[in-house]
Amino acid sequence: MKPSDEGIAAVLTDLALRRGRGKTFCPSEAAKALAADWRPLMADVRRVAAGHPDVVATQKGVPVDPVAARGPIRLGLR
Repeated sequence: MKPSDEGIAAVLTDLALRRGRGKTFCPSEAAKALAADWRPLMADVRRVAAGHPDVVATQKGVPVDPVAARGPIRLGLR
């Protein structure tokens, strides 16, 4: 069963808070926390991260749109 956007957002918040300000995590960590078959969830994790008020996506330290960004991104507290 596919997790809800609220469930994804809760995992993103939890991971960001556990890491703390100035630290980041890979979106795949959130997907892996949600399902054993995590790869199909990556687009949803990026989409939910894009609208999350407390999470920022970065690529090489520069803020990016997690949906439009190509390649690896990191997520962290805004």
